[in-house]
Amino acid sequence: MAEVVFLTGVADMVDFAGRLLRKKYREGARVAVYAPSPLLQRLDQALWVSEQLDFIPHALLRAGSALPSAVMIERTPLWLLTRPEPALHCDSGINLGCDELDLASVHERVAEVVSLNADDVAAGRARWKRYETQGHQLVHRPQR
Repeated sequence: MAEVVFLTGVADMVDFAGRLLRKKYREGARVAVYAPSPLLQRLDQALWVSEQLDFIPHALLRAGSALPSAVMIERTPLWLLTRPEPALHCDSGINLGCDELDLASVHERVAEVVSLNADDVAAGRARWKRYETQGHQLVHRPQR
């Protein structure tokens, strides 16, 4: 069973995700980040313009795109996606609001990031219940 951590009460999803990815990159993790396309594009842009000495290597894999080369997969520790791609071999998944994804079947650890928006909170609760029903280890870490 996967460990699923719910990080709730996040005011700025892009800023929070950037800080979390910086931490995971420094730890040497391979991470897949899932979000709706507009949010992924904002995160991608934010990661490119972060401080020059603090660059986080990552790649945005657009829906319907072919997988990159094996060399690129091996050298890229952080992936921005709309749906799981097991061939990327990411041990952790971070969900910034995608529903209907079975991330616990693809990743050993999953972080579910939930904003302050009422719709996001309701969707996060539904994801919690789904993980709970599946028997995963759940942890709640409020961010406010």
